[in-house]
Amino acid sequence: MAKSLSELKQAYILTLFLLSLCSCQLVVNVKDGGGDVTVESFLGNTTSDIVQLQFLNKDGTHVTQFIDFKTETQIFKTYIPWEEEQGFGQSKPQALCFVSRFTKNEFISSDAMSKLRQKNPSAIRTPEEEKTPESHLMDANLILEKSNIISPKIFNFCRDARDTVFTKEIDIKIWSKSLGQDMAAMMSTIKPSYPAKYNNCKDVNDLSKACLCHYHICIGWYPCGLKYCRGKDSTGKYVSYRCGIKTCRRFMSFDFVARQKMFCLWDF
Repeated sequence: MAKSLSELKQAYILTLFLLSLCSCQLVVNVKDGGGDVTVESFLGNTTSDIVQLQFLNKDGTHVTQFIDFKTETQIFKTYIPWEEEQGFGQSKPQALCFVSRFTKNEFISSDAMSKLRQKNPSAIRTPEEEKTPESHLMDANLILEKSNIISPKIFNFCRDARDTVFTKEIDIKIWSKSLGQDMAAMMSTIKPSYPAKYNNCKDVNDLSKACLCHYHICIGWYPCGLKYCRGKDSTGKYVSYRCGIKTCRRFMSFDFVARQKMFCLWDF
């Protein structure tokens, strides 16, 4: 019996998530505010100096956070199932990539991440702190073929999205200074999208019209810092030592120009 588009898309996203679990070093069960449990997988690579976090939302959306510490780059990639009941069913989900500058104190280092292990795999985790919600206006499309000047990781990570890779012009300018790159060369990696020119997608009726789309991501649990304790060493002197991790929850919204409302069907 032939599989339906719904079954194909669910299988595609589930396969992505299972592959992430196979390669991860830490798997955590996270309870959200509504009582639902999400499985998050983490990977830290000290050689490449990267950290990766993945999870599958209950609505079928697959989310990956990728951090390249060397270039201070953070990428959120999402695979979003199509709204089949509205006649837009496809075998592969819609992919989005949000590329922004990363501040190193927002997440523990790749070295610290690589050393974390789950002592009780069945435990349900809740974060200790909820971060202030963040709003990101993505006012430019990143040209994937030129993204290597920012980070060599972006092209392969976002190639499934290609035409839907978004960034911020202000981040491009800051990267130019922090990475020691020519400003003109850095600016050539983007096409400004001028979001102020567009109406919110929820206020647009024509599915073929470009509009300002809103997308939300919640990271229910992640190691946002290290904890330090004080104690005496063998000589009786008080010293500070690492004694655990601090965990947080993080809410983010990304506003970007969708080339057609049909590519922002969740925003009503």
